[in-house]
Amino acid sequence: MIEQHVAEDAVSPVIGVMLMLVVTIIIAAVVSAFSGGMMKSEQTAPQASFECVISNDGTWGGSSFSLTCLAASEGIPTKDLKLVTNWKASDGTTGGATITGPSTEPNTHYKNATGTPENTYHSPLGFGPGVRDWVASGNYNLSQHFGNYTIMAGTAMHNSAYGWNEAYGGYGVTPGSRYQYTEGSAFSLANQDVDGITAILGKDWYHLQPGDVVTVKLAHIPSGKVIFEKNVVVEG
Repeated sequence: MIEQHVAEDAVSPVIGVMLMLVVTIIIAAVVSAFSGGMMKSEQTAPQASFECVISNDGTWGGSSFSLTCLAASEGIPTKDLKLVTNWKASDGTTGGATITGPSTEPNTHYKNATGTPENTYHSPLGFGPGVRDWVASGNYNLSQHFGNYTIMAGTAMHNSAYGWNEAYGGYGVTPGSRYQYTEGSAFSLANQDVDGITAILGKDWYHLQPGDVVTVKLAHIPSGKVIFEKNVVVEG
């Protein structure tokens, strides 16, 4: 009987140690699998360099937003990007906008005299490499809408203020209407028309004067990383 108790007492600690080892191995395996899955799901942000120019001279012909890709490690679909602008003008007015794409509700739209939508698109428009079937002006192709094109070296994201003349309306179309929008048959404040630069910088963008600063940020949504951020000084 004594020998049996001694044997049982000797076996119990061995079983306990083995159970602890098994539990430890299982926990280690679970942690390893979890961390491995996390590493696989984490996406790396592409590398790119950009040049940004924002101008406002009080007229439609001299007021625009341009963000041009100088170099990129790979093609960057704009559907994976978020463009954010924010600013405070020298007169104290604040503004900005956040843009993702593609969008079923384009941020840029004009209506004709009867109220029918015309020239509806999602800004900023794409031009050059990475943009399929682009045109320089007029009725822009769907492939040029933000969210539908891919950024690579040479791709330009650009929009200007709308304008033509006093009859058609737009931004600063007469010497007396500098730094303001006027009503016309093609651009209607009553119809709440929005041109491309308003879509990018916000409805009060015209308060920006040369020397004011706009923060422009381009974020890569899948990785959550910012690939471009700069305080851009407005030009005249």
